[in-house]
Amino acid sequence: MKRALLSVSDKSNIVEFAKSLVANDFEIISTGGTFKMLKEAGVPAIEIDEITKFPECFEGRVKTLNPFIHGGILHRRDKQSHLDQAKELGVEAIDLVCVNLYPFKETIEKTDDFEDIIENIDIGGPAMVRSAAKNFDSVMIVTDVADYSLVLNAIENDTNTVEFRRGLMIKAYEHTAAYDSMIANYMNSRFNQGFGEKQFIVGKKVMDTRYGENPHQKGALYEFDNYFSKNFKTLKGEASFNNLNDLNGAVKIAAAFGDENAVVICKHGNPCGFAIRDNLTEAYAEALKCDPVSAFGGVVAVNGVVDAELAEKMNEIFLEVVIAGRITEEAQAVFEKKKRIKLFEYGADKIVLANDAKDFKHIDGGFVFQDADKVGADEVKNAKLVSERAATEAELKDAEIAYKIASLTKSNCVVYVKDAAMVAVGMGMTSRVDASQCALKKAKEMGLDVSGAALASEAFFPFRDSIDAAQTAGVKTVIEPGGSIRDDEVIEAANEFGMALYFSEVRHFLH
Repeated sequence: MKRALLSVSDKSNIVEFAKSLVANDFEIISTGGTFKMLKEAGVPAIEIDEITKFPECFEGRVKTLNPFIHGGILHRRDKQSHLDQAKELGVEAIDLVCVNLYPFKETIEKTDDFEDIIENIDIGGPAMVRSAAKNFDSVMIVTDVADYSLVLNAIENDTNTVEFRRGLMIKAYEHTAAYDSMIANYMNSRFNQGFGEKQFIVGKKVMDTRYGENPHQKGALYEFDNYFSKNFKTLKGEASFNNLNDLNGAVKIAAAFGDENAVVICKHGNPCGFAIRDNLTEAYAEALKCDPVSAFGGVVAVNGVVDAELAEKMNEIFLEVVIAGRITEEAQAVFEKKKRIKLFEYGADKIVLANDAKDFKHIDGGFVFQDADKVGADEVKNAKLVSERAATEAELKDAEIAYKIASLTKSNCVVYVKDAAMVAVGMGMTSRVDASQCALKKAKEMGLDVSGAALASEAFFPFRDSIDAAQTAGVKTVIEPGGSIRDDEVIEAANEFGMALYFSEVRHFLH
C-alpha cells in the first residue's frame, strides 16, 4: 500500500481527492484542519503525530518538520543504502504529497496586524513541497487543486511516469518560489518602501503568443493576480505579442475618463484619435477624424459597450483590434464580415484596469523598477493659473482631456484637444517643438481646425517657441507641468497672446 500526505489550506475538493486515493490503495496521512475534515467525511486517515511520534507544538508552528515525514518523502527508492537506513530508522515511504500553503496573500489583503501576518507565513508546507519535488523520481507532489483529476488519472491509468512527475515538480518549485517572492516583496513594501535589495516579479502564464514582436522570437503573456484570466475575454481572433502591447496603451487612455463615453484609436501603442461624446458611435466618428490614415490597421479601445450601430461604423475601414467593456452578440455578428479583425472584451460595461502599483522596464542586463505613474484625480483641477486670462469651463475640460492623453503618450509629446476630441498629436519626438510642429502639420493635412483648442504637454516647455507655434494655430489654453528656468518667458508669451496657461507642477514622462 502506498502513502499520501495531505495538508492543505485550500480544502476545495480535498475530501473527494482523498476518497479516490483510498480507492486506489493509498493510506492517508493528514494534519490539523485537513485531518478533521477528512475524519468528519468518513475518510480513513492517520493523524500526523502518529507518524512523527511527537505532538504538534508551539501553537502549530511545528508539526511536520520531522525525520519521519521528510525521511519518508526524501529517501531514494533506487539506492539500497537509503532503503536499508529507512528500515533501520523505521521510516516508511510517502509516495504522494498534496500541499498548498497558508493564505499569505489573503491575510495581507484583510489585515495590517503584523503578528497575524507573521503567523500566516507557512514553514512546514514549503519544506514538504520542496522535499517531494526534489525526490520527484519517486514522489508525486501536488500543489494545485486543479491537478487532482490529472493525478488520479495518472494513478488509475498507469501513466504516473517520471515525465509526469517532473511536470508536477516544476510546478511545485514555481509554487514555493512565488510564495517566498510574495513574502519578500511584502516585507520590503512594509519596511523598505518597496525597494529592497532584491525585487521579485512573478507572473502566471496565460497563453503563448504566436510569436514575439517578430516571427523569429518566442512570446507569451503572463499575468498578475489572475487579472487577464478574470477579466480579459477573447471573442474573435488571437492576441499577438504586438496586439497586447498596443492594447495596453489604448485601454489606459480610454479608461482614464471614468464613466464617460471615450473612444481611443491607437497605432503601435500611440494614440492617433480620441473623443468623448454623448454616445460611443459619435465618439468613434470624431476620434477617427484626427488621423484616419494611421487608424487603418489600428487598435480601437471603447470605454463602454459596442453595439451593432458602432460595429457597422467601425467596419467601414480595416481595424486589426477592437477592445471594449463589452461587445454585444449583434455587434459580433456584424464584425463576422471582417475575417482579420480581432475582438476582445472585459465582460463589463466599462474597461477594467488592473491599476498596478508598480511599473518596470527591461534594460540590457537588468530592469528598472518604479512606482507606477498616475494622473491624480485633482491634478488638472488644482493646476495653478499663471496667466492673466483664465480658461472657460469648456476649455478646461479640453485641457484635462489633453493632459491625460499626453501623460499616457510617449515623450516628447504634445496633444491638442478641441470640443472633447483630439485634433492633433505629436509623440516620441526628440524635441518638444518638433512634436508641436509635427502635430500641427498632420492636423492641417487632415483639414482639422485647431483654433480654440487646448494644448497639453507632459513636461515643461523649455522655451517659448512652442507657445509661439500654438498661437499660430489658434490655441486658447495650455496646460503643462512648468518648472523650466524660462517659465517667465513662457508665461509672458501666453499673456502676449491672450492665452490661458496652467502649470500642473507634476511631470508625466513616458519613455
